[in-house]
Amino acid sequence: MKIKVEKLTDEQIEKRGIKSWSIWEKAISRFDWYYDSIEECLLLEGKVVVETADGEKVEFEKGDFVTFPKGLSCIWDIKEAVKKHYNFK
Repeated sequence: MKIKVEKLTDEQIEKRGIKSWSIWEKAISRFDWYYDSIEECLLLEGKVVVETADGEKVEFEKGDFVTFPKGLSCIWDIKEAVKKHYNFK
């Protein structure tokens, strides 16, 4: 299961309505997480390393648009406090 990290243009962000999505914030921390549905998020602040069950490490930060697949088990390691828009499908 692959985590997709990409950069969106302002036009793409507006077209998808991302700025109307809910906001989630979390301080520096480390925790286990399981995705029971697809999540898309746009990082407004912060830096995170997510480690998947197969040992892959994916790093993302402010300005990145990230898609997490349904069924993914991982560990979130928040290096700098996070603020993000998010949406579950």
